[in-house]
This record gives sequence, structure tokens and C-alpha cells, in this order.
Amino acid sequence: MEQFLHIRVLLGIVLGLAITTLLKGLARFVQHPGRERVYWVHIGWALSMFTLLAHFWWWEFRLVHLSQWSFVAFAFLILYVVVLFLLCTLLFPDDIGDYEGWRDYFLSRRGWFFGIMALSYVIDFGDTLIKGKRYFEAFGLEYPLRNLAYVALCLIAMRTRSERFHKGFVVASLLYQLSWIYRLYDFVE
Repeated sequence: MEQFLHIRVLLGIVLGLAITTLLKGLARFVQHPGRERVYWVHIGWALSMFTLLAHFWWWEFRLVHLSQWSFVAFAFLILYVVVLFLLCTLLFPDDIGDYEGWRDYFLSRRGWFFGIMALSYVIDFGDTLIKGKRYFEAFGLEYPLRNLAYVALCLIAMRTRSERFHKGFVVASLLYQLSWIYRLYDFVE
């Protein structure tokens, strides 16, 4: 238990920076309406990332049940939150002056964003295994299919500029993510 509390502090710092990045980025649009044209697909992914970060913090509470910690497990979790932080910084860079707006920026950075997002779903397999084989198996077939589907969709999103695909992907992703959280993580044991 004591080890987990120590580990949770560093996880919380990096997650806090990721959430700060998202909130500061979103606040830009309120602080300076009209300065930059909003691209709702970009905002949708920002909301999706915020939901994912809140969910990450919530589900990582299960780590309190691990009796032994290794540096490898600790480093793996740090890698995971760093990847999530990178996704947030890709959504809201310090400056988009080289782009025609948020749509242009998002579409030009989609390879990096969706590539790192695909990586996060691969890393998630390891995170779930850290909690134990029984925990992993408790999700049944939906969990691996979900992660593999996200990886495949991210690989498509990296390549396509199709507005229809990107709109559908962000809406479907956010709705599925909320459903997943409600169905499987409403209460922490």
C-alpha cells in the first residue's frame, strides 16, 4: 500500500500536467473567442482525452491491490502517462502560427496524434496485465477486441484526411468510451 501511494504521486503529477494542458488549451477559445476558429473534431478529441485521463486516474486505483512492485512495472506506468501527456500536448501546442487554423493543424499532426494514440492502446494491454491475469481475463473478449479496433482505426486515421471518417471516429470513440466507463468502472472495488 505504501509503495502505491509513492507511485501514485508521480503518476498524479504527470496526469495533472496533461489535464492542465487540455484545460488551458480549451480555455483559449473562451478567453479569445473569434481569434482562432474552432475545429469541433479537435475539440472532440480534447474532450475524449479529458475523459480518458479522468478514467485513467479512476481505474489506476486498482493498483492499490498489488502487493509487490517492481521498477519495471513502475517505469511502465510512467511511460503510459507520458504517452497520454504527449497526446495532450499534440492537441494543444504552444503556437499554431504556422497553420491556417485548428483544422489545418489537427489534420497535419494526425499521423503523430493517432500513431501515439494507437501506441497507448497497445500499452494498455500491459497496464491491464500488471493488475493480474484474472483481472485481464475478467473483461472477456470485448477488451482485446476494443483495443485492437482502436489501434486499427487509429492507423486509418493517421492516413486519411476524410472529414467524414474523422467526425465519425471522434463521436463514436467518445460515446463508446463513456459506455465502457459506465458499464465496467462505475464503482471501484
